[in-house]
Amino acid sequence: MTPFLSSRRAAAPRRAAFTLIEIVLVITIIAILGAAAINLIKGNVDVAKETRVESDVKNILTQIKVYEARNLQPPTSEQGLKALVQRPDAEPIPERWTQLLEEVPKDPWNNEFRYAFPAKRSKGDYDVFSLGKDGIESDDDIGNWKLAQQK
Repeated sequence: MTPFLSSRRAAAPRRAAFTLIEIVLVITIIAILGAAAINLIKGNVDVAKETRVESDVKNILTQIKVYEARNLQPPTSEQGLKALVQRPDAEPIPERWTQLLEEVPKDPWNNEFRYAFPAKRSKGDYDVFSLGKDGIESDDDIGNWKLAQQK
């Protein structure tokens, strides 16, 4: 071998590359940051669901007021919110009934909204509420009595 060739090999730079430890460290840091971001977003999803319930309750209340204006009384508890979707066949049968909703809405937890006439929790004539995340009647229910407190 000539001295010229051997000196060229010695002077050649090493290839730059990441070690396995560096790659694992970066992946671990990304996983930790991703888990933290998901945890923060999870709280926002709950707030968004509660906001949607409040909006839906307001919409249902508006439709009940329209029903009441046309028929001189709100639906009974027995007729429920279905009276806004299909003509009730239980007494009192409304004379000027019209369909006010396409379907009985469900809350974000896939439960139907509840309706009670006369009201048990609110100061109004009737209660419209969601059972909340737990799906049972409890203090975490979201209804028109909570909307009245926010005003």
